[in-house]
Amino acid sequence: MAYVDEGAQEGGVARAGDTADEGDPAAVAGAPAEGAKPPITDQPAIELLLVEDDDGDAVLVEDQLAEDLPRAHVTRSRNLAEAIAGLDSPLDCVLLDLRLPDAAGMDAVGRVRSQAPSVPLIVLTGLDNEAAGVAAVAAGAQDYLVKGKVGGGVLGRSIRYAIGRHQTEEAERQLLLVQARAQELARLERGLAPRPLIQRDSAWVASRYRAGRGSALLGGDFYDAVQVPDGSLRLVVGDVCGHGADEAAIGVSLRSSWRALALAGTQPAAIMGTLERVFEHERHVPSLFATLCMLEIDTRAGVATVVQAGHPPPLQITGGAVAPLLPASGEHPIGLGDGRWSERSVALAADWAILLYTDGIIEGRIGDGPERLGEEGLLGLVDRHIAERADWRGRPGALLDELISHAERLNGRPLIDDIAMLLVGAPYSAGPVPA
Repeated sequence: MAYVDEGAQEGGVARAGDTADEGDPAAVAGAPAEGAKPPITDQPAIELLLVEDDDGDAVLVEDQLAEDLPRAHVTRSRNLAEAIAGLDSPLDCVLLDLRLPDAAGMDAVGRVRSQAPSVPLIVLTGLDNEAAGVAAVAAGAQDYLVKGKVGGGVLGRSIRYAIGRHQTEEAERQLLLVQARAQELARLERGLAPRPLIQRDSAWVASRYRAGRGSALLGGDFYDAVQVPDGSLRLVVGDVCGHGADEAAIGVSLRSSWRALALAGTQPAAIMGTLERVFEHERHVPSLFATLCMLEIDTRAGVATVVQAGHPPPLQITGGAVAPLLPASGEHPIGLGDGRWSERSVALAADWAILLYTDGIIEGRIGDGPERLGEEGLLGLVDRHIAERADWRGRPGALLDELISHAERLNGRPLIDDIAMLLVGAPYSAGPVPA
């Protein structure tokens, strides 16, 4: 197989030794009474919903909350219907009596959970119904408390712990979602940037793929390279406009379709027509389009055939010179035109090397102004690199890495668009080495 280079705010706290000036009446008047608790200023306010129909029990709970959580704001509902209507308001915790006029037991727990699944729930039970509290926890409540046994700070601690457990569970849930998303994107990226299928003695190939840094979403850029039975090399780079999982999935579909058609020996222009039909079937909005550049290299005859569909032309490196392999064709992207593309051929030098790329590398700006790197700017970067490193063919991946790094330095920040790049060349006597 081919050598492939892939690449809090700070609050004031009174100290024990601090004393008011006895001669200062204002200081004496402002001092707390002996035995009074100091004001609590560093605890965040807590929004609580108390669902309790018994006025006496409600008063006991509210008094205990005033003692345990002085900054808590308590809203009371006397039945479940009233409570459910108030669940739309921001809440940190719900205290739910299991005996209400319009609901009882697990029915009340289930209805609150269905309406507010992300709000911590603590149930209140009578002395003779502790088993119901255990069942409520099994049904989704964070805790249960027995009325008459919530003194000594138990109620406040239970609320704080319930909120803390919920925050931990939510953080774990978010982490799992992020990990699942990362795995999904990794699978899509493998589909967009597969391992080239080229024999080592036919050519060397280096590739780079990087998702855009600005959107934090994988886009639809893709590349591929294969060798067909007659020894010819076939390569493609493409760019589905837009960013996101839908565009990435379409890119994967186009790339895999291209590989199957290329290995089957289908002619480049015919491949393009088939890809357009696949694209039009898969796209989720009618205005979506994709640009592609396909390259077929007859290594025996030293001829390259190019088909472009609204895509920047490849660059050819021969000796110490860099130039476009062919002028831009001006032919339309797939999904926007009449389904016709032309094949153009060019003779290659014995030491040929060709760079295919998507426009993410040339769309970066130069400084803070409107000027972009562009195709000419990229050509200049390639020319500079090979002029400074006569042995660049021994580490072709280093050229791709430096192009991306230099473009980002000129841009002043990471490039926001996806980048897909393929660099392929005639066999090198010294043999490329891993970058």
